[in-house]
Amino acid sequence: MKFLICNAFLLLLFVSAGAQGKINVSLKKELDSLFVLDQKYREFMGPDAGPKADSLAKAVNIPRSNINGYLWQQQNRIDSANLVRIEKIIAQYGYPGKTLVGTPANEAAYYVLQHSPKIKQYFPIIESAARKGELPFTRFATMQDRLLMQEGKEQIYGTQGYGFASEGADGKPGPMQMFIWPVGDPKNVNRRRKEAGFPDTVEENARRLGIPYKVLTLDEVKKMQGK
Repeated sequence: MKFLICNAFLLLLFVSAGAQGKINVSLKKELDSLFVLDQKYREFMGPDAGPKADSLAKAVNIPRSNINGYLWQQQNRIDSANLVRIEKIIAQYGYPGKTLVGTPANEAAYYVLQHSPKIKQYFPIIESAARKGELPFTRFATMQDRLLMQEGKEQIYGTQGYGFASEGADGKPGPMQMFIWPVGDPKNVNRRRKEAGFPDTVEENARRLGIPYKVLTLDEVKKMQGK
């Protein structure tokens, strides 16, 4: 009898543990949908989006030169709604990581937060999730770089590009000046990238972003901006 009770108790523990580790399918599906919305218009604004953007401009009857403004207007509305939902999810579950929703749904909340004005507020949650293995460490590293850039500091891994409109001779906005935001200790940046899990070098990442890589200092950037 004792043997049967013991086995029944162990079986109950096993079932309970399995239930605790079970993927929340409905939340996973919702996060997958939020990620699709997060990328809905961004795919038309990347460095390789030329033909797609041309087609979209024709479809919505907007001059090609105005399409980016239109796209950002639409995407910003989506981003705001996504953020409201993600904040509610985090308040209920904590960061929805790999254990709760599997992969790649565990990255959806990261993307929404990365594209929001609340990076600093949620950065500790992202760091904790990454260090627990609930989120790829490269996502935390990328958010860390963006936060440092927003604070006017050197980034660590060289993930962030930056741009501003130069002033033309007529005083009107000229072409965008794009560059990789200054990196601290640039000689060792590729070693840091490799240790963090990035599959490419800072030079390769810059090419992916469509930006020529050049080592810059914060003072040089200020001069470029006329500060």
